[in-house]
Amino acid sequence: MTGVRLRVMTAADLPAVMRLERLLFPEDAWSEEMLRGELADQPRTRHYVVAEDDDGAVVGYAGLAAAGGQADVQTIAVLPERQGEGVGAALLTELLDEADRRGGEAVFLEVRADNDRARRLYERFGFRRVGLRRRYYQPSGVDAIVMRRLPHGGPPAGFGPEGGRDR
Repeated sequence: MTGVRLRVMTAADLPAVMRLERLLFPEDAWSEEMLRGELADQPRTRHYVVAEDDDGAVVGYAGLAAAGGQADVQTIAVLPERQGEGVGAALLTELLDEADRRGGEAVFLEVRADNDRARRLYERFGFRRVGLRRRYYQPSGVDAIVMRRLPHGGPPAGFGPEGGRDR
């Protein structure tokens, strides 16, 4: 992955993040107020980051909630034309590193049952299915697969310094 750097998300990033949010999640996009609320709890219980290209454009973002020894991946999003370049893997790595820094005993997430690409990414990072939330995503009614990763789930397969990483 070249030409992308991660940094902490700020309120100034919200216009760009909201454009991506509406593009990627048209049926169930978070509102700007929801994202502002998440950022208001940063860094106490939240950790949100953006991925920027060389021109400073936001090409992805991700967020983590962490409290009481548990962490939850709130969101990961990558611009469609940048998917498959390792941006999602870099964002997830940052969230997992932050969960470790905060002493998280386990990390949870929900993923759409019809999002095979994301599910494969999470599995590469040591996440395993632990449950199902029927008709979780509205208005589509798509199920959510609940996944958990225990501490130090090991390095993801296919994600190393020699390249060849895929999302």
